Amino acid sequence: MTHPFSKSINVKGKLMDLSTPQVMGVLNVTPDSFYSGCRVQSEQAITVRARQILDEGASIIDIGAYSSRPNAEDISPEEEIRRLRPALQILKEQYPDAVVSVDTFRASVAEVCVAEYGVAIINDISGGEMDKNMFDTVARLQVPYIMQHMQGTPQNMQEAPHYSNLLKETFLYFAEKVQKLRDKGINDIIIDPGFGFGKTLDHNYELLNHLEEFSIFELPVLIGVSRKSMITKLLGISTEDALNGTTVVNTIALLKGADIIRVHDVKEAAQAVRIVEKCRNL
Repeated sequence: MTHPFSKSINVKGKLMDLSTPQVMGVLNVTPDSFYSGCRVQSEQAITVRARQILDEGASIIDIGAYSSRPNAEDISPEEEIRRLRPALQILKEQYPDAVVSVDTFRASVAEVCVAEYGVAIINDISGGEMDKNMFDTVARLQVPYIMQHMQGTPQNMQEAPHYSNLLKETFLYFAEKVQKLRDKGINDIIIDPGFGFGKTLDHNYELLNHLEEFSIFELPVLIGVSRKSMITKLLGISTEDALNGTTVVNTIALLKGADIIRVHDVKEAAQAVRIVEKCRNL
């Protein structure tokens, strides 16, 4: 499958070419993220994890300090920033050329990360729903914006997800928000269907099965399925055993046009990209 339109984003004045899918590696500085293999707290652990992400083939490091797993504790903006600062300082000093995105739905947190630490991309799980200042902040900062679909909040999103028409409602959500962002002068927009965020098991696979239809927006598509319950529940396995299932789902998503895959396991994701691209380019 070839992309019918050019896909790239402006990252700090340089174009990141997404005609070849890119890998985003997760760096969690939360004490309670759902996958223990990716929690890092100490300065040494942060340094080692960042190096691993880059060495294994990721072009973006996605750093988050707010656990968005179902029923996670809601922390204050001040606590979120407190957790982020040491890691952002390490990235700024030791990996100044790395492209860093911050996984936050708070405009105030995004502002500090971009203004003080040179973070390049904002990754908002709520698509501006949880902080009405986010769109204006992104417009002012002029950085690429990842806009995810989520029904509800991390605290209640998995209680009883319901849609009359999942695809129609998700597409309408993105259509309205893309227009609002464009009206504010934001051009570098990436859409994320939000696997696991206010979705049942069947909802997640319905989105995956129709992922190529998101090309209607002519915007890059990011997917984050790494070790999520859509894999573990279907297969009856633990999060720790979900790497193979993650690779399978990522491969399907790549074949259906995903441009960025957000993962805990970078090496395996980068290998999936290479294999899919080899087939695509013959």
